[in-house]
This record gives sequence, structure tokens and C-alpha cells, in this order.
Amino acid sequence: QVQLVESGGGDVQTGGSLRLSCVGSGSISSLHTMGWYRQAPGKQREWVAVLTSGGTTNYSDSVKGRFTIFTVNAAKNTVFLQMNSLKPEDTGVYYCNAVHGWQSSVLWGQGTQVTVSS
Repeated sequence: QVQLVESGGGDVQTGGSLRLSCVGSGSISSLHTMGWYRQAPGKQREWVAVLTSGGTTNYSDSVKGRFTIFTVNAAKNTVFLQMNSLKPEDTGVYYCNAVHGWQSSVLWGQGTQVTVSS
């Protein structure tokens, strides 16, 4: 079964840091991108960051300079999101996303909760 599993969420105070992890398992072939989205209560899911198979990264303006997306071994289908200088508006459920295969199939993880208190 192909799946993404996130971990690393939790509760933190303003200015704190968290590192999220996303591990893909199963037959994930020809990975194009891995990225992170988030959904705050009562809001739509929004894109946060992306890492391409070529190593290019991109970030939403709201997290640029504070968050870093990276992998230590792309072959293991693992991506991390280092979140620094967290703000209450960063609160939400964070979802890992992967686009893979010749059909550009999209995978989602189950989400991990991040809560930043002031």
C-alpha cells in the first residue's frame, strides 16, 4: 500500500521550533515533488513549501525565511520541514504531499497537528 506518514507535530510557544517528517512507503515511483500544505481551523488547505526531484525548493511568502524543506536521502522518499520562529498563525494541520509517476499521481498523508500558542 502506497502511503505518506507524517510525524513531528505538537504544541509550541511563539518563537519556538518544530521539525516535521514525512516518510513515503510502498511503490512510489519517479518522485517529482514532495511538499507540505497546512489547514487552519475554518480555512482552506494552503500550500507551504515544495521540494522538487532536482533539489529546487520554493516557499509561500508567509513562511519564507522561517521554514526549510529538505531531504537527507531522496531515494527513501522522506522529506522534512524545519519550522523556526513559529507564530500563532502557523497553527493548523500539516499535510505531506507527493507527486509521482508518469501520471503525476498525488499522494497525501494523514496530517499532523501543529499548535503555536502566544
